[in-house]
Amino acid sequence: MNDENNKFQISLQFILKVVLLLLLYASFWYAPDFYKDKPGLDKVTDAIALFLASSIIFSIGRYTLIALYRRQHGDRNVRGNFVLGIGRLTAVLNTVMFFIALMLSFGIDPRNFLTSLTFVAMAIAVTFREYITNMISGLFIMFSDSLSVGDRVKIGEYKGRIMDITFSSLIIQDEDEDLITVPNNLVFTMPVVNLSAHPSSFFTVRFELPLQGGMDVDLLEDRIKTMLRNHPNLTGEDTLDLKIMDIGKDFVKYKVDMHATSNSSKLHRKLMNEILHEVLRFKKEYEYKGQD
Repeated sequence: MNDENNKFQISLQFILKVVLLLLLYASFWYAPDFYKDKPGLDKVTDAIALFLASSIIFSIGRYTLIALYRRQHGDRNVRGNFVLGIGRLTAVLNTVMFFIALMLSFGIDPRNFLTSLTFVAMAIAVTFREYITNMISGLFIMFSDSLSVGDRVKIGEYKGRIMDITFSSLIIQDEDEDLITVPNNLVFTMPVVNLSAHPSSFFTVRFELPLQGGMDVDLLEDRIKTMLRNHPNLTGEDTLDLKIMDIGKDFVKYKVDMHATSNSSKLHRKLMNEILHEVLRFKKEYEYKGQD
């Protein structure tokens, strides 16, 4: 549903830009005398027309490239990096054209402006060298199939799931659900393991219980460990500790991490059901004792 809303929003924005550009050109054609006495307004409207025209061209190019890419890869599972990269590149081009249009609206020639700032630009390039290299590395990542949003990765000492890829960094969510910002340069300078290249045997069981002072969480943890200890479908390499993820007004969220003997999603669901049934039994026993 959200994808449909986003597509509709993008299409509506494109239509609005086209309509506005046509109205501007219509005013240029049918009311040229209106702008002769208003040179300032003439510059502003010319700049707006330039920005709208370039933005429309960028949008058409973006839609065309994405459509061709999806048609070419329509017979197999497509990772979203190309679409992500094209979208981010289009945003950069639109930003560049916005500043060019802004300079034109104030009567500044962008070519003279850039020429006069050559030495300043060199100093900026040296100062922001790390960010520029991160940006280039981000483009390489976006247009490659090695990493994608949703992949579980290990980059050096960082391990988690990729939540977003930006020009400057990867946003990774670790097992404690903390968001870690990893500079893009590290992808090319440190060992990278894509744990999602093959289905993983690691999985997490999450649940929540009411926030009540009398509930013995340590007892629940012991019961879960007793149930899972020497379980034939677990590798036995995990501590099976009960971790608190969040505390709300009247609830507490927990999770248990573990490795199964295989990467079968059916097996993972079976183990998850066993744990959740044990949690429900514990909760019912606690509520029954509270009534006595």
